[in-house]
Amino acid sequence: MFKKILIANRGEIACRVIKTCQKMGIKTVAVYSDVDQNSLHVAMADESVHIGGAASSESYLVIDNIVNACKKTKADAVHPGYGFLSENEAFAHALVVAGITFIGPKDEAIVGMGDKIQSKKIAEQAGVNVIPGYTEVLADSKQAVKVANEIGYPIMLKASAGGGGKGMRVVRDDKECIHGFERTQNESLSSFGDNRIFAEKYITEPHHVEIQILADEFGKTLYIGERECSIQRRHQKIIEEAPSPFIDSYTRQTMGQQAVTLATAVHYESAGTVEFIVDAEQKFYFLEMNTRLQVEHPVTEMVSGLDLVEQMILIAAGEPLQLNQSDIETNGSAIEARIYA
Repeated sequence: MFKKILIANRGEIACRVIKTCQKMGIKTVAVYSDVDQNSLHVAMADESVHIGGAASSESYLVIDNIVNACKKTKADAVHPGYGFLSENEAFAHALVVAGITFIGPKDEAIVGMGDKIQSKKIAEQAGVNVIPGYTEVLADSKQAVKVANEIGYPIMLKASAGGGGKGMRVVRDDKECIHGFERTQNESLSSFGDNRIFAEKYITEPHHVEIQILADEFGKTLYIGERECSIQRRHQKIIEEAPSPFIDSYTRQTMGQQAVTLATAVHYESAGTVEFIVDAEQKFYFLEMNTRLQVEHPVTEMVSGLDLVEQMILIAAGEPLQLNQSDIETNGSAIEARIYA
């Protein structure tokens, strides 16, 4: 087991990881920028290291600074939390090269699931339900219109590198498609440095339901129930609930099995989330996979009784999952609400 874990993050999630480490008897290292020296996560950790300026581009996103902090404190593992470098394959690889364990999936899985076009192709090949669409990069607005007419309006134009609700636009006719393509492309370029756009059928009356999974290095993968995340603003989640009040037990089981199938296809290890869109008839389609712990993980913990951070640490330390699918039970209901300023 690890003796010391560095948390490559700040704020609430850093505090959350530290609490589990304390429960497990593992020492912790906090990192902080110029403005975070007096933050709670720094006070809670056993050690702390300054990693740069106030802007995240000068601190929490600088891979070398995090790796150097690990070497300085002799941390043998890193938990990335969510955001920042949590889904950055270069960061995961840099830690491996430095002989430090990344508490998360292997970088191959991060790469495979990190790109929306590539992940959709992998899902399709694995036999997972995918939204009808065009999974190649659209060259221009003219091709976008052609593809949209083939799929049938309304369609969703999406940035391949997108996330956090950005780089997504619903269009309902040719005129909207032309303007929407250009705006989506510009937004994607400014937000992600990547202007690749693809198109898929827009599901009306959609529910956003995601499956929490756990997978170890020995090939065992489990699904730990689902979260309903349908109440959103600008495609960003506001209310998250476990279990979903919408889907029935058959849909829950089938969706969980497909999430396991996808995770197995990319040899996934650690905690992860497979997101689906569900229509009014409970037909569901793969959206994306998040190869990290999610903001809304506590609602799953509350109804399942599992500490997902603890499970991530145990898996990264090479421990086999001690649970079987039949052991997973959901008790009660939990809701999380995000506050947007």
